[in-house]
Amino acid sequence: MSEPATREVTRARIEAAALELFAERDFDAVTADELADAAGISRRTFFRHFATKADAVWGDFHAHVVRLQELLAATSEDQPVLASICAAYVEVNDYPGADLPLLRERMRLILTEPALQAHSQVRYADVDRVVAEHVARRTGCRPDSLVPRLVALSTRAAATTAFEAWLAGEGSLADDLHAAFDQLAGGFPTLR
Repeated sequence: MSEPATREVTRARIEAAALELFAERDFDAVTADELADAAGISRRTFFRHFATKADAVWGDFHAHVVRLQELLAATSEDQPVLASICAAYVEVNDYPGADLPLLRERMRLILTEPALQAHSQVRYADVDRVVAEHVARRTGCRPDSLVPRLVALSTRAAATTAFEAWLAGEGSLADDLHAAFDQLAGGFPTLR
């Protein structure tokens, strides 16, 4: 197995072990040493892959942000702004069925664990930046002006709410994302 493939397998094993331990016990009660033991690696190897326990929960979130940015950059000028953001959010969050149980546990932790909620703000700032830049390109505004920032925060809130609804029910994540964005679209008539 190549070095990058081995690295990905190890990261996935650490993430799975972390999510399992955090589901069994309180996030704060689990140590990095216990995570390393559960994943069958050394403490040093754990920290080579993840800087913190919270990073093990988030996994490779940066790759999702990069994918969102690429999808938004590739949208057609003919597609309405909110529709382009919704389509990108849905595609970035299109997980194979086999990955959904792990995703459910990851999102349950991210959305309910106080220690992770503070960490979330740093992660979500990257999403907000990417969406605000997309809106700015499409509307001719600066990314830090009102509408791009408002759309970035509102669409992330819609996506987060869709994840919460999905966790609470048995429906489809894509359906919940579409429903949330459809509701949001009614509030932004200038972007339709």
